[in-house]
Amino acid sequence: MKELPLTPRRAVNAVVGLLCLLGCLTAYPLSSDKDQPIEVEADEAELDELNNVSIYRGNVIVRQGSIHMTGDVMTVYSKEGDELDHLIIEGNPATYKQLPNDKTVHDQARAMRMEYYELKNLVVLIRDAWVKQDTSTLVGQRIEYNTELSRVKAWSRPEGETSQATPASAKKGRVKLILKRKKENGS
Repeated sequence: MKELPLTPRRAVNAVVGLLCLLGCLTAYPLSSDKDQPIEVEADEAELDELNNVSIYRGNVIVRQGSIHMTGDVMTVYSKEGDELDHLIIEGNPATYKQLPNDKTVHDQARAMRMEYYELKNLVVLIRDAWVKQDTSTLVGQRIEYNTELSRVKAWSRPEGETSQATPASAKKGRVKLILKRKKENGS
């Protein structure tokens, strides 16, 4: 795997936006993560400054402190002035994990496609979406998280797809939330 030079300012902004992509899913991310260096590895990178697009392909790995993300392709779209517009990381699946403050277990997420829209304060997990925080797990085909309002919505199928579920398969196509009770001290 070759190390990618992140000399264009747009590429650095893209990675910072990517770290926000799923870091916003956790309520209390490890406070020291934002002060750590950002490391991106991929088999290849294409930086198109004229069209404000950066593409990283092949075993994409992003690390910053306790944050660790993986995917097959990461595409970053910037606006004029090097401002992040949105980014997409795709994989089989794309994965994310981060250690929250005062925790020993990582928050985790995975989906075939993860999207982050900075101006809309929106994180979208599409196809086989899965989020685990502490003792709770949320599963669906589409999960949207509004980072400004701390509001989560989940669907049993990606937006725009119609359900052709038969009664036998209908149960599989539902959103699932698992809440485990925390054990009380001394019991």
